[in-house]
Amino acid sequence: MALLRSMWGVLSALGRSGTELCTDCGSRIRLPFSFVYLSKWFSSSLASYPKKPMTSYLRFTKEQLPILKAQDPDAKNSELIKRTAELWRELPDSEKKIYEDAYRADWQAYKEEINRIQEQLTPSQILPLEKEIMQKCLKKKVLIKKREKLKTVNGNWKNLSSSQKQVYIQLAKDDKIRYDNEMKSWEEQMIKVG
Repeated sequence: MALLRSMWGVLSALGRSGTELCTDCGSRIRLPFSFVYLSKWFSSSLASYPKKPMTSYLRFTKEQLPILKAQDPDAKNSELIKRTAELWRELPDSEKKIYEDAYRADWQAYKEEINRIQEQLTPSQILPLEKEIMQKCLKKKVLIKKREKLKTVNGNWKNLSSSQKQVYIQLAKDDKIRYDNEMKSWEEQMIKVG
């Protein structure tokens, strides 16, 4: 958190706003801070950037899924996940502790590696990182707004009576017929043109 505050301090000293930094972001790889992304041209020391360790539940799931899949090869993934979740709930605390201890050890090693990488960053490297952080936050906000809008539209559709829905269904059928006719005429025109 202190590093992020220092980045904001650098930005304000330069007189740059967050919105100015959100434009023209490049391609992406993992970033050592808030699990966001940074430009690929960044230093080669980040090429071996560590992944966030799996939680204790994910470790258990990764071990159990192949076993359950071997027992029932025709089972759907959703069924296998449900069975794995049931097994996890039934697992005694003493066995869960093994997975939790492994997670804590990996998390500690991960944090140490993150701190090592952060110490190597220069101020010129921090600015592009802040730019990426801002862009990712904006993208998340847009995605959340889109999801909320879709939920609203879906709710409105479910609340319509069947006679009201029929109007829209008929409009969709008419559009499909129009589209098919336009495609046929376009294909005939393309054949004539060669």
